[in-house]
Amino acid sequence: MSNEQAKAGTPDATDSGGLDRHRRVLVGQVVSDKMDKTIVVQVMRRYRHPRYRKYINEQVKYKAHDERNDARVGDTVRIIESRPLSRDKRWRLQAVTERAPVV
Repeated sequence: MSNEQAKAGTPDATDSGGLDRHRRVLVGQVVSDKMDKTIVVQVMRRYRHPRYRKYINEQVKYKAHDERNDARVGDTVRIIESRPLSRDKRWRLQAVTERAPVV
């Protein structure tokens, strides 16, 4: 088996080879793109309080790796869990699902 054939069977960063099935995927809105190759994504979650039965809106901000600096502020994006990339970054940009309107 040659070296090229051995590399063909190993998953890389773009083709996960089915390893992404256990990774969490979140959808949120980009609130900051000022860093190089990093975006801050705000994910909104709405759930019902178990005791008081009121609906609670919870928002969490995640730092995600954006290799090509594609995402802009206001875009709706899908991020996927990944290995630790820095102290705060544990997510990767998977896709930009909706672009923000240009003002």
